[in-house]
Amino acid sequence: MYTSVDGDPHFIIAVPQKEDALCFNINEDPGIVLNLIRDPITDVTVNGELIGEEMTSNNAAPHSTYFGRLGIANVQLNLKLEVTPQKIILHNGLIQTTFTWLDEVTLRNSGWTLKIIKKKSLEVSLGTGARFMVILHQAWRKNGVLLDFLGFYTVDSHRLSEYTHGLLGQFFHPIDFDILEVHPGSDPEKPDATMIVKNNQLTVTRGWQKEYTEDIRHGTNVPCWFIHNNGEGLIDGTYTDYIVSDLF
Repeated sequence: MYTSVDGDPHFIIAVPQKEDALCFNINEDPGIVLNLIRDPITDVTVNGELIGEEMTSNNAAPHSTYFGRLGIANVQLNLKLEVTPQKIILHNGLIQTTFTWLDEVTLRNSGWTLKIIKKKSLEVSLGTGARFMVILHQAWRKNGVLLDFLGFYTVDSHRLSEYTHGLLGQFFHPIDFDILEVHPGSDPEKPDATMIVKNNQLTVTRGWQKEYTEDIRHGTNVPCWFIHNNGEGLIDGTYTDYIVSDLF
């Protein structure tokens, strides 16, 4: 199981020592850029920009948002990668190369590797042990989502330093939690419980989120404890602390 963000944006935090997972959503407006990973030691940064479905006049509910642009950068390697559902732009020093999702490419350089699997995924390896996967979701009518978007998965984070932070990066360090008093919630299939985490007592809900590394079309259900209110009490600070001004 991967620590990842996908869908509307659904964050899934794998907790292997508990054989469990935590999850939360971030509800923000299209155009907002969120910091996912920031490591001041290895100079690896990953940011994501939200896009949203078109609002319809008869729909007053909050609109769904997804990641429509990702920026992966490593200052030490002089590498910047901008990923959208249409193209992948690689800045390697002063050289800029643009690929599309119709390309099937593997590039190896001293310090990094880039692999594009046509119309499916992109894998980036930085140094000896930071590996990320970006999954392309193309709009198809059956799932009701009418725009193309991206999912972001951490395959390996062991090279990143203990100072790594961000909405995903802070969970590359072990996290402990306890679940107490499981009881029926408003949805009979999703019980509520009390969670003790980071000295906070939260009401959480048992549910599942989809991850798409095995099945890009339909996804695989991952059981998790859902933290409400934009991850409040689980993430350090509040989610607005992770809003940044631009992709890089």
